[in-house]
Amino acid sequence: MPPASTETQLPPWTAEPARLAPGSGMPAIALALAWLEALGEQQGWPPKTLFALTLCADEALTNIVHHARRPDGRQAELWLACGHVPGGLALCIEDDGAAFDPTAQPPPQLAESLHEAVPGGHGLRLMRHYLRRLRYWRADGRNVLLLELDLSGPAAVTP
Repeated sequence: MPPASTETQLPPWTAEPARLAPGSGMPAIALALAWLEALGEQQGWPPKTLFALTLCADEALTNIVHHARRPDGRQAELWLACGHVPGGLALCIEDDGAAFDPTAQPPPQLAESLHEAVPGGHGLRLMRHYLRRLRYWRADGRNVLLLELDLSGPAAVTP
């Protein structure tokens, strides 16, 4: 797997993060989520942490697979890095699709009633609920999305 894009913007990992290059397309999502779940079990993350990070990763990866395209029209390739940062856990997702900043997208308005609700379009709202930080930048021809969870308090896990 190629080295991480711009080290100056990546989080201050407390130890070398685990890395995965799952490829592209729908099979990459399943591989990435299975890897993340195995990593969480191996490192003893609290169940709520594993749930939150897996849910947010699934949302981000699904959007990338469905929408990110390279200039030649092929699906974007994915690279992941996951590890501990001071007081938390971070997942860095990179893709080589066209530039797109999901954090700049406004969340859709909430429906007045369940009858008026339309499915879809609320993934960023969900991610912002669970994450302490969601950052985007473009580096070396890649989109970089950083998802950080807070691990402070009694449920804290050390690497």
